[in-house]
Amino acid sequence: MADHPALPHADVSVDAAGIATVSVRNAGSLNILGTRAIADLREAFARLSRAPALRVVVLRGAGDKAFVAGADIKEMSALTRESARVFIDGLRGLCEAVRHCPVPVIARIPGWALGGGLELAAACDLRIASNRAQFGMPEVKVGIPSIIHAALLPRLIGQARASWLLLTGDTIDAAQALQWSLVDAVVPQERLNDEVQRMARHLAALGPQVLRQQKRLLREWQQTDLDSAITRGVDEFAAAFATGEPAAFMAPFLAKVR
Repeated sequence: MADHPALPHADVSVDAAGIATVSVRNAGSLNILGTRAIADLREAFARLSRAPALRVVVLRGAGDKAFVAGADIKEMSALTRESARVFIDGLRGLCEAVRHCPVPVIARIPGWALGGGLELAAACDLRIASNRAQFGMPEVKVGIPSIIHAALLPRLIGQARASWLLLTGDTIDAAQALQWSLVDAVVPQERLNDEVQRMARHLAALGPQVLRQQKRLLREWQQTDLDSAITRGVDEFAAAFATGEPAAFMAPFLAKVR
């Protein structure tokens, strides 16, 4: 990976397997997203997305109190109609940078994931939480609607459950989040790092081209009608064989049956 200037609010590291870790930093104990933190995280994902050796990204907050406990209320309280649009469009851009990252992004959720933090988690491909995690969309309690990537929630958990979260502003715990399919796995706090790394290593060991192809297809399927998605799949299947990965990954299976 090329060297870049350090980002005050986003720590980025990449290991030899191509697993990147992006950590929110200098954003308080609850990893609150203000304009500067949002901009640094967007830049971090822009840099990583251009790296051909990238395999997986782990997105996390600093410490274990929170993944991200929301956007900066102090900053938002001073917004005007015009500056509010700029602020929220920045957060939209960050969530889109995560959603459109060419490789899988895993959210590591040890504690609070609220408001913009839950939207950021929803933009990730996989969400692994500790049993102490709490989730909520409390925007209605401070006079604003939940927008941008809150729109992903009905797809993830269904309309009725999304309505409950968005209209009440109440929180749910990790067990309920797992039951609702808001997260993919829940483990004890002391096992969270191991489980996140286990999944990251599993993904990094797969063919890099097919993993990028599959993530792109998953995004396209959200916007494509079923018949078109099925038909396009024929071309995508054929294209995979131009990468050499099918031959490489099928060979061990063939060796076992000979």
